[in-house]
Amino acid sequence: MLIDNVVLSRFYGICSFIGVSNKVKSAASMGLAVTFVIIMAAAICWPIYTYILVPAGLSFMDTIVYILVIASLVQVVGLIIKKYSPALYKALGIYLPLITTNCAVLGVVQSNTDSALDFASSMANAVGTSLGFLLIIVVFSCIRDRMDSYDIPKAFKGVPIALVVAALMAMAMMGLSGIGV
Repeated sequence: MLIDNVVLSRFYGICSFIGVSNKVKSAASMGLAVTFVIIMAAAICWPIYTYILVPAGLSFMDTIVYILVIASLVQVVGLIIKKYSPALYKALGIYLPLITTNCAVLGVVQSNTDSALDFASSMANAVGTSLGFLLIIVVFSCIRDRMDSYDIPKAFKGVPIALVVAALMAMAMMGLSGIGV
């Protein structure tokens, strides 16, 4: 969740991580939406792969099937957010449909099957990874929110300072893993 965080160690989902993290509410909402999509995609894709694709000899079609499942889930999430919180739907903007191609979502589902995890392990991986994404995007947005009150050189304003902060967070999280022998 922290040490092997999908955003900070693998750089999956960095576009929405940088794009939506300007406001804490938007970041938390995006994190929750990604969390829901990752968990549901893992729960749906594992049985499809295990009980349909592999027995039919179609395991090479896994990525296409995963993208279709993820796209469907994102559409459902988008409709729910649009119905119950139009302002949030507008705030998330283009980044909500981008969850469909968010590498974090596809990466979790793909790693579950590549690692030959059973269903329980796949779900544990999905929950841990998605909660890690949620935690890091919210912490990152809090840091960016605080940085608005500081005098940052013009060349570093916006995305450049955000990338510097993300790099420092990645180094801090990697430091938690300790020194390998």
